[in-house]
This record gives sequence, C-alpha cells and structure tokens, in this order.
Amino acid sequence: MTTSRIVPAVHGQREVAPDPDFEIGLAQHLRSQNDPPALAAIYSRFVDGETDLDALMRRAVLRALAKSLGNGVQVSRGVMFKHAETFAIGRGVFIGEQAFIQGRFDGRCEVGDHVWIGPQAYFDARDLIIEEYVGWGPGAKVLGSSHTGRPADVPIIQTELDIKPVVIEAWADVGMNASILPGIRVGKGAVVGAGAVVTHDVEPFSIVAGVPARVIGRRDHST
Repeated sequence: MTTSRIVPAVHGQREVAPDPDFEIGLAQHLRSQNDPPALAAIYSRFVDGETDLDALMRRAVLRALAKSLGNGVQVSRGVMFKHAETFAIGRGVFIGEQAFIQGRFDGRCEVGDHVWIGPQAYFDARDLIIEEYVGWGPGAKVLGSSHTGRPADVPIIQTELDIKPVVIEAWADVGMNASILPGIRVGKGAVVGAGAVVTHDVEPFSIVAGVPARVIGRRDHST
C-alpha cells in the first residue's frame, strides 16, 4: 500500500530579506557601464556556476537588465532569458535550472511575488502576467503567440505573428509539463494537471486535466 507524508511548505512560507546594498550597487554599476549585449556576455560567464558568487552575479546581471527585480530572487544554473529589459519580477521568486524566459522587445513580462518556477520551464513571454504565489511545474510551458497561417500560399513561418496575452492569476498551480496556449487566463487558485494542454480559460479554484484540458473538479476552502 502506498503511503504519503504531509510536510510543511518551504518556498511559499519563506521570508524575504532585503538584498544587500552592495548587490544593488553592483547591478547599478553594471547597467551604467555595459549595454545589453555586454551584460549578456557577463551573464554567460556565471550561468552554469554552482558557487554563491555565481548565483549573486546571475541575479545582479538580471537586475541590471530588467525593468525591475525584487528582493530575494533566486536564479538557478542554466537559466536563460531574452529581452529581459521587458521583465518586472517581484520579491522572493525562484527560477529553476534551465528555465527559459523569452520576451519581446516591445512586450511585457510580469512575475509576481513568491512565484516558484520549476526546472526546464519555458515561457513565451511576449505578453505574460503571472500573479503572486503561483507554482509553475517543471517543464511546463506557456505559448503567447502563433503564426496566422495566412495567406496559405507561403510557408506558415513567414506569416504574421498573432500575440495574445496570457494571465496566470494568483495562487494558481500549473503542473509538470502542462502547456498553456495563447490568450488563456488561468483563474485564481486553479489547478492545471500535469501534462494538460489548456485551450480555454480556467475558472478560479477549478481543477483541469487532460488533452485538451477539461474540468475534473473544484477546490473549496476546506481542501
């Protein structure tokens, strides 16, 4: 018979201390002395390192590039990003190993406080909002755009991009290897099951699973 253990949450309960002044100053110095390509080159020197210095430098360079970065952000090994100048990342965010956040030069990517992003997650972050206390499972993906496919007499990849906003509301949880398609809103406190492909909006506090995702239950305040 399979048994389970209930243990306290860690990330969601973590207190966020202010980042030290020297780290804020380092990010400001890096920004004043380097353009984005140079900052990306600096980041590449520390992207796979395991030491505290490597982690500090990843965070400092991301802060130098981004619109804003809150206190206590953890940037794990192998994390990559594109157009970080469009990112606004809140306090206490964890970004797992080999996650990739792909912004767009004229887009927006907002990540709220205390979000947890699992390893190998992928974000098409051309127009993306993730609100506070969201859990994002390992390998889960969000797509924010697709080609129109019109006209039909040219290759699809030559047709225009249709960018649609994606919103993941507060407290939601997106399971491992799930996929969120363009234009979707996942409601507050909702659960997206592992491997689900979400093609329609998800109501708050509902539970969806499957391909395509369908409602299989609801959360109430006692569960």
